[in-house]
This record gives sequence, C-alpha cells and structure tokens, in this order.
Amino acid sequence: MICRTDIANLKTDILEKVGQKIIVKGSLGRSKVFEKEATIEKAYPNIFVVKYEENDRNVTYSYTDVLTRTVQVEVFDGDSYSPLIPPQIEIKKRKTSL
Repeated sequence: MICRTDIANLKTDILEKVGQKIIVKGSLGRSKVFEKEATIEKAYPNIFVVKYEENDRNVTYSYTDVLTRTVQVEVFDGDSYSPLIPPQIEIKKRKTSL
C-alpha cells in the first residue's frame, strides 16, 4: 500500500534531482519494454517531467507510477546509475495450520 509519506518522500527526492540524468524503464505491453536516457526537467505536486535525450521529447510521470513500479527510474550519481527506489524484497508467507 502506498502511504502519503511515501509520495512526499519521493517528491522530495525527485525535486532534489532536477537536472540530473536518469534512465527510465517501463513496459509497453505484450512483453515489450523500453529503456531510455532522460533528464528530470521539472517537478510538480502530482507529476514530474522528464526530457528524453534521443528525440528531445518531454514526458510526464506521476509519483505513483514510480511507487507502483509501472516505471523504474535510475539516477546517475557521477559513476553509475542507481535505482531511485530500492528493489522490492519478496517476503514469503508461511502457511498457518488451524
């Protein structure tokens, strides 16, 4: 479940990274995925804008797109790219007997 604090923290993180290079990864459906380099242009209360380098096109994403992992964002820190949100850890549920 996504909490308001999760969205607020992500907004702050993205606002601090305006102007930085990123890689955006996502699904186009039917087992098709995309991976493009971009730059974070602006951050607004509900969305943020990225500019793709290959075609100079602006695209908007919502913070929930990132939190629900509809798109994955990796930020360039000078040496390499690291995920904006840490990878999801799978927790195995134990069966309970009655």
